[in-house]
Amino acid sequence: MKHIDIKDILSGSQYQGKEVTVCGWVRTSRDSKNMAFMEINDGTTLKHLQVVIDKSQLSGFDEAMRVGAAVKVVGEAVPSRQGGLEVNAKEIVLLGGCPTDYPLQKKRHSFEFLRTIPHLRVRTNTFNAMLRVRSVLSFAIHRYFQERGFVYVHTPILTANDCEGAGEVFKVTTIGYSTEYKSEEEYYENDFFGKRAGLSVSGQLEGEVAAMAMGKIYTFGPSFRAENSNTTRHVAEFWHIEPEVAFAELPDIIEIAEDMIKSIVKEVLEKCPAELEFFENFFEQGLKDKLRNLVENDFAVLEYTEAIEILKKSGKKFEYLVEWGCDLQTEHERYITEEVFKKPVFIVNYPKDIKAFYMKQNSDGKTVAATDLLVPGVGEIIGCSERETDYDKLVKIMKERNMDLEEYRDYLDLRKFGSAPHSGFGLGLERLLMYVTGIGNIRDVILYPRTVGNIR
Repeated sequence: MKHIDIKDILSGSQYQGKEVTVCGWVRTSRDSKNMAFMEINDGTTLKHLQVVIDKSQLSGFDEAMRVGAAVKVVGEAVPSRQGGLEVNAKEIVLLGGCPTDYPLQKKRHSFEFLRTIPHLRVRTNTFNAMLRVRSVLSFAIHRYFQERGFVYVHTPILTANDCEGAGEVFKVTTIGYSTEYKSEEEYYENDFFGKRAGLSVSGQLEGEVAAMAMGKIYTFGPSFRAENSNTTRHVAEFWHIEPEVAFAELPDIIEIAEDMIKSIVKEVLEKCPAELEFFENFFEQGLKDKLRNLVENDFAVLEYTEAIEILKKSGKKFEYLVEWGCDLQTEHERYITEEVFKKPVFIVNYPKDIKAFYMKQNSDGKTVAATDLLVPGVGEIIGCSERETDYDKLVKIMKERNMDLEEYRDYLDLRKFGSAPHSGFGLGLERLLMYVTGIGNIRDVILYPRTVGNIR
């Protein structure tokens, strides 16, 4: 049906004095003896449009006043006492009624409760704002890479390998539970692909294939990890941005990562002022200053070994032991970013034993040319490395980790046929959204969170 977006009504004085048609869902309503009022929202803006009803002119609209109902309103756009425009209703059409037990009433609901109604929580102000920021952020990512000559490639979701080598792959099968087969090998031989298959944990390995032909590529799609982790930073399905750049060493890819983060955050600051104002008021004081500081200042670069020394000398009692060779935990990452540097930090040159097999081994024999970007309030949002291009070194470490070389035959071939230095990183969209919005749980920055024991 023909109608005007509420965003355009609220921001466009050209509609003043004109008859307009708007549609939306009732967010609040109140009734008095002679007048009634409702506020509706159609998802195009965080702000609601007030509809004023003269009861001497209209009647029979009681069901349309219920919170949650979908309505069409025809009326004159007039100045509001609060500024902007409101609509004096001439006609109200109930498009979709809503019973009185609608779960989202005027009171503020907890996030725990809202997670039990994922199909309705998107109608709250928080998810209205979050999804709009998510949209702008996603487009900004595509814009960044497209304007710099990167080729967007679509890597497989179904895969026969485990990119991270951590055994956290969701299995894909057409057979399901069966006692018919005598062994795992026989089971997979009779399955759809004739071998074991799973959902991709990362498009990196296939991205490297594309980069060895196209030079600069990026992927942007879902990744899946069957990690039995029930934290505020982990979900089983998330959206993953993974550029891969040929002829780039670790300092080169760090420069790209920093420039990308600054560029896309700047775009959110420019395009989502109302949403960021909302998040600053209700989630994180000083949010906009934090984001502006990120855009305007250089990120820190810190050696892993120095990070360990800083943590040891901090005088803080950490839950997890700090020793050279340990994997930094969230509490360590947040201490470094929030209390020491007070800004994003690239930790570089991690011990090889705690990092993935594909990372380039440094000449010291103990570390790899890898970095994680840590940000205040969240911890790691980017994992980055230069890739190992030495065939023999790669085979050796894969054997040490008991990996099936045949499953990675194509990947190893890249090291035989025109191998070149190349680097890349993975950015989790949801973790970046947590940083940009101040929302503290990753389950609340995605439409349907998939976590251990939950696939509603």
